[in-house]
Amino acid sequence: MRQDDRGPYDRALYPARLAAYPAGEFVGQESFMTAGEIRALAVRAGIGPGVTVLDLCCGIAGPGRWLTQELGCAYLGVDASASAVAIARERAGDLPCRFATAQIPPLPPGSFDVVLLLETMLAFEDKAALVGEVAAALRPGGRFAFTLEEGSPLTAAERAAMPNADTVWLTPLREMAACLERAGLVVTHQEDHSAAHRATAQALAAAFAADAEAIAAHIGRRALDELLASHRLWIEWLDQGRVRKLALVAERVRGRPA
Repeated sequence: MRQDDRGPYDRALYPARLAAYPAGEFVGQESFMTAGEIRALAVRAGIGPGVTVLDLCCGIAGPGRWLTQELGCAYLGVDASASAVAIARERAGDLPCRFATAQIPPLPPGSFDVVLLLETMLAFEDKAALVGEVAAALRPGGRFAFTLEEGSPLTAAERAAMPNADTVWLTPLREMAACLERAGLVVTHQEDHSAAHRATAQALAAAFAADAEAIAAHIGRRALDELLASHRLWIEWLDQGRVRKLALVAERVRGRPA
């Protein structure tokens, strides 16, 4: 399997993901968020008709495509995976969505009303660099809507246990708040989804285990084992309070250059 080949993963995991979420709550997301949580965060950030939205690390853009259809925004999704962007572009059909393949940061040129970053803040070790770019991309009064895996950095033992630990960089909330403030962004909304995401992670792990043979046939046994191991760790950490899952909106202060 090619390193950048999201098709087999999408095909393999789709039935289990669809089964894991309550009816109407799966919209193609590759995360623990429900459709209701995605929409609530988008509305809180002011996404609506004509609002320009930059969706970072969009993946196959299930949430982005759905928000475009539901709320009528002007949408640009960006991801480093060419195969994920190809899937997103194909599934967008006639929706007024645009997509680009790019490493982040830097961000695409232009200014936006809203920047979205759903379930991927943990992948950025240098969060200050990312947040600075986001602030520069927002118009005055623009909003940064994102989710945060909140907690102290992983220990050496935790990093050894977590598959792909080089993409798991937890951050204490106080550090993220300070980072936002330095960039001229003020938190206007914060909501804790830890309990809900623990339940979603449990449901996904159970669905993946139940469909293990079919999933392994598409992506291989090792990839399946790593998928299950990572979900079990997230369940444990969320259950113990080792990690909190937060949804936040931060607004760019008017009159202050980014």
